This record gives sequence, structure tokens and C-alpha cells, in this order.
Amino acid sequence: MSESAAFDDTGLTTGALARRLGVAPTTLRSWDRRYGIGPAVRGHGRHRRWRPGDVAVLEAMCRLTSAGVPPAEAARAAREGTGEPPATGPGARSRAAGSLPLGGDVRQECRGLARAAVRLDAPAVAEQLTAAVARHGLTAAWHEVMVPTLHAVGRKWASSGDRYVEVEHLLSWHVSTALRASTPTVVPQAVAGGPGPVLLACVPGEQHTLPLEALNAGLGELGVPTRMFGAAVPAEALTAAVQRLGPAAVVLWAQARSTASLPLARHVAATGWGVRGARRTPAVVLGGPGWAGRPAPGLPRPTGLGDALETLAGAYGTT
Repeated sequence: MSESAAFDDTGLTTGALARRLGVAPTTLRSWDRRYGIGPAVRGHGRHRRWRPGDVAVLEAMCRLTSAGVPPAEAARAAREGTGEPPATGPGARSRAAGSLPLGGDVRQECRGLARAAVRLDAPAVAEQLTAAVARHGLTAAWHEVMVPTLHAVGRKWASSGDRYVEVEHLLSWHVSTALRASTPTVVPQAVAGGPGPVLLACVPGEQHTLPLEALNAGLGELGVPTRMFGAAVPAEALTAAVQRLGPAAVVLWAQARSTASLPLARHVAATGWGVRGARRTPAVVLGGPGWAGRPAPGLPRPTGLGDALETLAGAYGTT
């Protein structure tokens, strides 16, 4: 069936087209009003009816804005039929204004990712996250694309009451999905007495898992086996896991100061395994801003993802 056969004689309504494109109807009306990206023919009573040619222009508009092109430039390119964003170069950064508070100097991908998230355009969000990891590598994609956009959504949420909660949830879900898709399965070394996997856990009461998921993916890329336990792991469960797995290291993530417990960290560091006379204990690494300002001799606190990967690869014995 041809493309035009999918339309009736009067064209698509704005609501039907919005569902097709994965954008809000108000976005289509705004683009029509601001940039002239509207239907060539209008129905009775000025109701918008979208024909195949109109849809092609809007599909180009969506592709360009999702790639980070400012809406005015995207509209001009879509109307001209080029469908191509302005040349930006592989390391280009954008200072164009966006709907989220991204700051003055961020990667072009952040602009596109933020716009797709605000539109709740899940396919575009997923595609851009996958492309960012493939283009920049996991560590750079996390620091320079995912984190700035997540922080911008968080700031918008905090300043807008209950608005944008759905944007934050959608973006977080897709970031988590992209990180898991980038995490290879690594089998621990089959060496008697060799190091066990690195154990990753949020402290009790802590629900923020995305930084741990990024660390988990990065360790997998380095060939370091892990066990991810995720959010709010009870103290008894942490102790039991250390005794069962004999990990080379344990990462305890605390996003908030209220959840960071140095007594718990020292307890985990003192938890041993193995036969009497040859007991071993894990290296405990503190992750997250919750530990800031708390002196913890013998418990390293990496300053970022790259630093954490280097510390844990060394603890496991991987160069």
C-alpha cells in the first residue's frame, strides 16, 4: 500500500498525526504558529488536516530537533526539503536555547536528547542514547550526554512543582536500558583463591541506581565481573553477599548524606570469608555525593566514573 493510501481524502487530524510522530498535539500547533510548519490545506472551520507532503516535512522536523538542531533552523531545513542539520563537526557543542536548563556549553546531543525527552518521544530518546554510546564510548557518553541531560530534567522538575515528572521517569528508564544494553557478561576467573566479582549496591534507603549501572557497564567493558544488587540493599543482605561471594571489592553508593553510613561501610570492610587462618576481607569503595566531607581512612572515594573504573580494575587485578 502506498504512503498516500494510509490517508483518507481529508488527511490526518492533528491528534492522529501527533500519535504517529510521537509528539504532543500542542507541539504541532506551536510549530505551525511559530515556524510555519503547518498543513498546506485546512478543513472547514480552520481545522488542520495533514496530507502526505505535510507529514514528510514534520518527520524531517522531528529528526532534526531530535538531533539537537534548534527548532527555527530545523524548520527552515525541513521546509526547504534538505532534511539535513547544519554542519557541526564531530565534537560540536551547542549554545542554542532549549526547553530544559542545560547550561551554556553542552554537547549538541544533549539538546536533541532533552527535546526528545520533553516530547516524550521514546524511540528518539532510545536511538540517541544508543548513538551517543557508539560514538563517544560509554564513559564519555555518560559524563557528557546522559548526566547533563538528567541533571537538567531534575532541575526543571524541582522548579516546576509536579510537572516534568513523566519526562524524568522516561529519560531515566531509557538511560538505564542503554546502560544495560552496553553491559557485557563477564565470567569470574576460574582460579582457586582468585578474586571474586565486584559487588555493587546502594546503601539502605538509597534508590538512585543509574550511576551504579554506568559503573557496572564500564567494569564489564574492562572484563571485570560484577554482581549488581541495585537500590536500598539491607545491611544484613550486604553482609551475607560478601560472605557468599568473597568479592574483590564492594562499592557502596549513597546519593544523599542522610543515607551514607560510615559504620555500615566499616562493617562491610571488616566482613571476612574463607577458611580459618586465611580469612580475607573486601576493599570497600565509597561512591556518590552522600559521602562528601566524611573522612574515611582506608575507604577510597573515587571522584568520577573513570577514577572508579581504574580503582576497581586495580582491586580486581585487571589492567
